Amino acid sequence: MHFHMIIVAVFWFGFVDSRKIRGISSSYKRFFRERKSFLCIDGSKIIPFEQVNDDYCDCEDGSDEPGTSACPQGRFYCTNLGFRPHYIPSSRVNDGICDCCDASDEYNSHAHCQNACWNLGQRERAYVEGQMRTLDEGLQLKQQLIEEGVLLWREKQAQLRELQQVAEDLQTKLEERRSRKQEADRLKEQTPRPPEAGDGRLFRGQNSTVTGTFKLLDSNKDGSITVDEVQAKVALVHDEERVLSEDEAVALLGGDHQMDLTTFQHTLWDILTNGGRVKIKDTHGAPGVGEDPPLKVADREWEATNLKKVEEAYDTVNMEIRYTYTLCPFNQVTQQSTAGTEVSLGRWGMWEGPPKNQYGRMVYENGEPCWQGGSRSTTVTLTCGTETALRSVKEPSKCQYIMDFQTPVACQPVLKQRGIHSEL
Repeated sequence: MHFHMIIVAVFWFGFVDSRKIRGISSSYKRFFRERKSFLCIDGSKIIPFEQVNDDYCDCEDGSDEPGTSACPQGRFYCTNLGFRPHYIPSSRVNDGICDCCDASDEYNSHAHCQNACWNLGQRERAYVEGQMRTLDEGLQLKQQLIEEGVLLWREKQAQLRELQQVAEDLQTKLEERRSRKQEADRLKEQTPRPPEAGDGRLFRGQNSTVTGTFKLLDSNKDGSITVDEVQAKVALVHDEERVLSEDEAVALLGGDHQMDLTTFQHTLWDILTNGGRVKIKDTHGAPGVGEDPPLKVADREWEATNLKKVEEAYDTVNMEIRYTYTLCPFNQVTQQSTAGTEVSLGRWGMWEGPPKNQYGRMVYENGEPCWQGGSRSTTVTLTCGTETALRSVKEPSKCQYIMDFQTPVACQPVLKQRGIHSEL
């Protein structure tokens, strides 16, 4: 009877509840359910179950000592209820330092460890909740950006259609201007030269339109143009009905009250033919004038100036349609075509503003080489505005670009005038 009781005691002693074995995770508990023996997890050896966690390493993989520091390759599982579970090297078990937040690794040491898992878990949960809120806010902002992007795309499409319409209108106007200029040039070539007058030294070699215009202005045919004659025959281009003042007439006469043909050729004639602000009044085909019948010289030059302006406007609109320009301040300027080809229009060079506004103009130099020319360069003028935007791009000469960059940074404070007070 006594022998039987001893066997029963040994049997029950040999049975170890896997729930009480330290250092194993729930996924490994199935390896620790044998009552009499234990199979090393690597399958290399079978040992009595009572040798599990006996502080002696029997298995090569250290699987028999999950709760002690006996095996150099062993791992101890920290349950860390309320926080994140994790493994630590078995060498840290009972070493006097708390590695598991639940203090389960120091069950047999002098260390007095507090269970900090709940506090750590609270902090981590608060962090995760914050991250989730940030994610939600980020997704909302993303949706807003998508909606704004759609609106911006529609706005740009509308602007593109508008620019295309402007381009069509400018092209029509350009063709009209070119046709008128060609007709004027043709008529000018067909206009016969009048015979040379009186003094050969005075008129020989002069263009007939010079003498014809001079004769038109010289009403009394005395060989000189006076203030009264200028007031009678010359008018402002944009206000033909208004009579020039005496001061204005004297200014056109070079500061004098009369001028002869030679002086006329180098003063008033240049003003009339260079597309200036004055022209010959409509004479309804007065005889003896060497002008083109349908279009006087000043008008022809005015048309040429208008043609140039229309051409510039047409080129500017087409540039906005065909290219996308990117300005990276203090870095570079690029031009990208609709086909995706990108060209450097210059890299940051220097400030080149006037003395009163030194930082009002930026120069970008040494861009990509231009065909049959030098390197591309860009001058950027900064203007005050409530938004930061590239307002316009022009190419006044080959591979030389001018940009208008609007930004609040360019706004300057306006000094109040002294002695002025607001009466409120």
